Amino acid sequence: MNASYHLEEITHWYGERQVLSVAQLQIRSGEILALVGPSGAGKSTLLRLLNFLEWPTGGRLYFGDHLVTPALSLEQKRRVVGVFQRPGLLHRSVVANIGYGVQLRGRVPDPSLLQQWLDRLGLGPLAQQAAAKLSAGEGQRVALARALIIQPDVLLLDEPTANLDPYNVGLIEQIVREEQAQRKMTVVWVTHDLFQARRVAHRVALMVGGQIVEVGEREAFFNRPQSEVAAAFLRGELVYG
Repeated sequence: MNASYHLEEITHWYGERQVLSVAQLQIRSGEILALVGPSGAGKSTLLRLLNFLEWPTGGRLYFGDHLVTPALSLEQKRRVVGVFQRPGLLHRSVVANIGYGVQLRGRVPDPSLLQQWLDRLGLGPLAQQAAAKLSAGEGQRVALARALIIQPDVLLLDEPTANLDPYNVGLIEQIVREEQAQRKMTVVWVTHDLFQARRVAHRVALMVGGQIVEVGEREAFFNRPQSEVAAAFLRGELVYG
């Protein structure tokens, strides 16, 4: 079963500061949902909840049919992987990094599959290179291969192409779209780049001040925003998070 999320009355606090107040959000199975909004809106925090790195302070978060609590099984958690702006590579070779998630799941990485991902992401000549010596774009490609080789049900992306050159941006977008289309993977993609959101997403959700203020199909969101807040954001006017 492909995974989806359902959020009901989610709140999240850091000390005395409330950072999330999401009344309701449904993330459909097999869609790419772009999460946009100003800095400080709560996008990365929401992604941490979806990645089971933190637990909501209040409300109910469902992953498929499972209520998300600290008791969520490791089997369910491993259906979700994330790729972040800083990929956090191990002090190992490129190929060892790509196979690491497979090893964590108690399997021996298939050499032919490793080679396929090296070639697909243009990393073949760098297979034995130390990850610490990679450029930012190369590192993000390794992180993406490490995530996708395990064929997750859900891929969470937190600004994975920020500060990358156009070639690497395009390659990462292409690979994610191809994998999502082929395997009907659920993707939640946090991005500040509205052009990127329009290129990759099926639906777009706007977060402001910890709240989801509008969710819509891609073209409707960009062409026919339903709220003045969304219209102002799309016009490039300052919206406070």
